Amino acid sequence: MDIRHLELLRDLRERGSLAAVAAATHRTPSALSQQLRTAQRVAGTPLVEPHGRGLRLTEAGELLADGADEVAAAIARVDSRLSEHRGRPTGRVSVAGLPSGLTALLPGALVLLSDSDVELSIDDLDLAEHDYARAAADADIVVAHSLTSEVPVGSEGLVATVLTREPLDVAVPPDHTLAARATLRPEDVVDEPWICVPEHYPFDTVLQRIEATCARPLHRRLRIRDNHLVAALVAAGEGLALLPRYTTRSADEFALVPLVDVPSARWIVALSRPDRAERAAVRLVTRQLGIAGAALMGERIS
Repeated sequence: MDIRHLELLRDLRERGSLAAVAAATHRTPSALSQQLRTAQRVAGTPLVEPHGRGLRLTEAGELLADGADEVAAAIARVDSRLSEHRGRPTGRVSVAGLPSGLTALLPGALVLLSDSDVELSIDDLDLAEHDYARAAADADIVVAHSLTSEVPVGSEGLVATVLTREPLDVAVPPDHTLAARATLRPEDVVDEPWICVPEHYPFDTVLQRIEATCARPLHRRLRIRDNHLVAALVAAGEGLALLPRYTTRSADEFALVPLVDVPSARWIVALSRPDRAERAAVRLVTRQLGIAGAALMGERIS
């Protein structure tokens, strides 16, 4: 079977409809329909079936879609060996991810990549944890985060590489009585007003742990995605917040105080489809992001 047929089935599984695949791959739905009919004729069995307004794969379609990653990864490994034979990786690598993670890692990685022949394209994505895995359909590397596991929710089947582990501190207005504390415990902050992330965003996990420890709810005054806006509101005295230690520039505008007695750190992880992870250029960029992440924690990768 043609590798393009296998890739079409994989794309259908990820995106749910021919229209969505067409939009993502810059092809027409009619051309994809023809390709799908050809794939089913070659396979000799139905590969898709109607599902709502889209399509879903049959068991045979799922089997072949799984094969797409295997075949594409094998081709990528051969291409990677060719790159090594030439002496250095080349090509364009697309990186997408959460803004605070890119802020922490990208400057250092770009310095390490400055003498390479690899070009980067960057896209920042502020998503709920389970949505980052879907972005791997469009980007070579997705920088995601999780507060519960080294493998973000929904990213099973992707290649996950831990880049760094970053503490989340409590941001406290400068004139607040808690600002001078060396550490804070859940009981110290449970009765304070909080500026929070939207529901299902990873940082909210820490606040849930505070509530569970103290057996009472927090006052979530506002829910905001952007860390810079959160920081500005904390500086204005509007409440406490959780902010990442490595990427928050507090200056004298507010204090960052470590939270103890509950887990309060996140894994920042690179996610890639197995075939893309085999590319020499993608491996190089992932490695340099990891070196930048280790430097933040005071470590070194040889």
